[in-house]
Amino acid sequence: MVLIKEYRVILPVSVEEYQVGQLYSVAEASKNETGGGEGVEVLVNEPYERDGERGQYTHKIYHLQSFYFIFHYVKKIYINMSDLASLENIVMGLGRALAILELCKSLVFAFQNEYMKDDFLIKIETWHKSDLGTQENVHKLEPEVWKSVEAIYIDIADRSQVLPKDYKAEEDPARFKSVKTGRGPLGPNWKKDLGKQSDCPYMCAYKLVTVKFKWWGLQNKVENFIQKQEKRLFTNFHRQLFCWLDKWVDLTMEDIRRMEEETKRQLDEMREKDPVKGMSAADD
Repeated sequence: MVLIKEYRVILPVSVEEYQVGQLYSVAEASKNETGGGEGVEVLVNEPYERDGERGQYTHKIYHLQSFYFIFHYVKKIYINMSDLASLENIVMGLGRALAILELCKSLVFAFQNEYMKDDFLIKIETWHKSDLGTQENVHKLEPEVWKSVEAIYIDIADRSQVLPKDYKAEEDPARFKSVKTGRGPLGPNWKKDLGKQSDCPYMCAYKLVTVKFKWWGLQNKVENFIQKQEKRLFTNFHRQLFCWLDKWVDLTMEDIRRMEEETKRQLDEMREKDPVKGMSAADD
């Protein structure tokens, strides 16, 4: 069994703008998560083309030993120390090869672990659509599978969806106003108003998250915990993406690729020299 949820993130940007904004924000967010020997190591970042599909192939290693949320969570609910030691081995292996394939309007993110092999999986499949999150089953799941999927809307302007420890005033879409585009701040009814505005683009990221953690006595707890952390990550990331709009809206893809090369160098230095930092696990 696996636990599947679909998160729908509506944004006041176009799909084409989002392609640039997402890459810029990923690079910046990686810096915020790197230090103390941990964080992101970029091995490969190069153009990809196969069977008519084009995109960017990225191969990264995530060094996450000290703060990865599974071990943080399991420590608190499991007391069999021999099994706990095995779980620590899982964590140590989590940062192995990770492939991200950016297609024109879709993104596939697969994360597996050498220790648990097929018993552990986090898979994120994304479609970017020029709508307000109204489409059903955009990922074309089998009808019986889709029936069990919970669709969750993320409102980037709703502060109640943000943990107090994650809140930053400068990354609050309800307070941010773009100088370059005039977009924002986002009011309580911004999503309803968005469809009525002819001068503001919009889109929805449909993020299908499949989680499998096959471990007797822990499966449901850990799978639900991972899903909560994914929702938290999507919420924080897209709040940042919108509030950084003026930093990336004028950039071209050529600018982004140059920035990624510079970021790769910076990450290597930060991983060795900077202290541990970034998002830690939340209990709820």
